[in-house]
Amino acid sequence: MSRSHLARLAASAVGALLAAAVLTPGPAVAQPHRAAGSAGCGTPTDLTPGASTARSLTVDGERRDYLVHLPASYDPDRPTPLVLSFHGHGRTSDYQERLTGMNALDAVVVYPQGVIGTDGRSAWEGAPYSADVDDIAFTNALIDASEKELCVNPRRVFASGKSNGGGFAAVVACRLADRIAATAVVSGAFYPQSGACDPRRPVPVLDFHGQADTTIPYDGNPEKGLPALPDWLAGWAERDGCAARPSETQIKDNVVRQRWRSCDDGSALEHYRITDGGHVWPSTAPNEDSATPTTIDATPLIWKFLTEHPLPKH
Repeated sequence: MSRSHLARLAASAVGALLAAAVLTPGPAVAQPHRAAGSAGCGTPTDLTPGASTARSLTVDGERRDYLVHLPASYDPDRPTPLVLSFHGHGRTSDYQERLTGMNALDAVVVYPQGVIGTDGRSAWEGAPYSADVDDIAFTNALIDASEKELCVNPRRVFASGKSNGGGFAAVVACRLADRIAATAVVSGAFYPQSGACDPRRPVPVLDFHGQADTTIPYDGNPEKGLPALPDWLAGWAERDGCAARPSETQIKDNVVRQRWRSCDDGSALEHYRITDGGHVWPSTAPNEDSATPTTIDATPLIWKFLTEHPLPKH
């Protein structure tokens, strides 16, 4: 990552946090600048760098809406990472945009809009209250459109989300492992209606969950079929061929980071357990979820994890 890029990130509060996270000593992050790009590379776009634009496309005969944000540094000749960020139950794409602060990333960020479900609120496939729509087909269409219209790095297409959107980001990792390089989940709702998870390859997964979450309890909810987080994580450790037990590091008084070692094919599994964390997107500043700050910032940690795990070369 160039110094000029870090300077641009420092122009905003979230950008400064991201820059600080990247500067933290750790594994070197491969840069996408010389990577092979998508079909949209070299083609001018009507989207404005540094701004968000409402767009729509048709999937299975139904109009589907989304927001797309280009980084201020967007260059139609430079393959850029693509991040899909899925909102929670009853939320909107613009809420997710404000909540996460992902517009500060050096990435094309797409915020899809869920369809109104059976309870009159927006939702994603795999939840008991979701509409009868194919959100995996929608996700595929979003990736196709982004790669066709913009200069995207196909090896750096990532999924992320919160709550029901976090659960769906995990479903995307299960079903689109050939396109999604890695996924990040915050307060994920992992309903059994999502079906079996059998990815075509080991998929790197980063997870955040609060032990004080009363919406999606850390210890699960048998009546709703929600698993306890340790059980869900154990399932991913097995899929990714990781060691059965993670190492643990107390990074804050109220936060433990778990890492599973020896995962297959360069994959990874990490989890942040927040002792007093509720059903919120962790942030050291007040955000759309809560006026009470937490002790860690999820977004820069997510970005660092994602950029370290591109799709393996075939």
